[in-house]
Amino acid sequence: MTPRRIKKLFKSRPTIEGAGVHLKRAFGYSQVPQFDPFLMLDDFHSSNPADYLPGFPWHPHRGIETITYVQEGLVEHGDSMGNKGVIGAGDVQWMTAGSGIIHQEMPKESPTGTMWGFQFWANLPAAQKMMPPRYRDVKAADIPEVTLEGGVAVKVIAGTVGEVQGPVKDIVIEPEMLDISVPAGTVFQRPLPAGHTAFAYILAGEGYFDECRDAYAHEMASAGWSDLERRCVCQPEAVVLFEHEGDVVQATTTDKPVRFLLVSGKPIGEPVAWYGPIVMNTQEELKTAFDEYQRGTFVK
Repeated sequence: MTPRRIKKLFKSRPTIEGAGVHLKRAFGYSQVPQFDPFLMLDDFHSSNPADYLPGFPWHPHRGIETITYVQEGLVEHGDSMGNKGVIGAGDVQWMTAGSGIIHQEMPKESPTGTMWGFQFWANLPAAQKMMPPRYRDVKAADIPEVTLEGGVAVKVIAGTVGEVQGPVKDIVIEPEMLDISVPAGTVFQRPLPAGHTAFAYILAGEGYFDECRDAYAHEMASAGWSDLERRCVCQPEAVVLFEHEGDVVQATTTDKPVRFLLVSGKPIGEPVAWYGPIVMNTQEELKTAFDEYQRGTFVK
């Protein structure tokens, strides 16, 4: 098997979204289409309630899927279909906005004092952009964990590890989403489907994510004009985007363990027209979506 090489390394950047939520954007608008079919990854992590309590009040989505994965804290949600509930530590909500949904996501003061979670946006192909909205609400207890050789622990959210299948199934882009913990002094390899886009987001510890040990062998996106650090080892709040060539993703640890999210999916390869919470294929489709939202005919 041939390990995939790193194509580019990104460092997450502070930004403010919603009604004033302070978060780190790992990748987003300017990186399309490098991450196709994925559009965005936000990491919200704070022990200051003022950073997250403003939340994300009522707003529309069309043409995408949003995936929320909570590590600590509580997020209350509701939508135009009458769904409502709370997701907490270890829970996942995989929402297909499809033809259109209006919802809100409002973090509550965390019982642990810390709010930490992630939201991904995944694109939908033109043929499915107007499909009926749907949810996959997954509780932490329903996410299987597999222990592999060398003590590697894998939480299987979407995809299959060995004979264990994650609870998120039948998604258009054929995604794999794994929460992986690799002990110190271990080499871990994960096979991937040919041609699928894959990236890792580092949560804790550090590790090497290809066989090269030259920090200048791949492109690195700076987190700011004063960011002069360039290391070969990958650390928290960094996104590793892999080349499409190769059979496996490889993570190697030294004297420290590493924990990361590994996400992959089938590229769509279509034009992207994106404004705010709506992602379509053309500007005309965007105009239609916003006209319908203003007229009150957005939700089908």
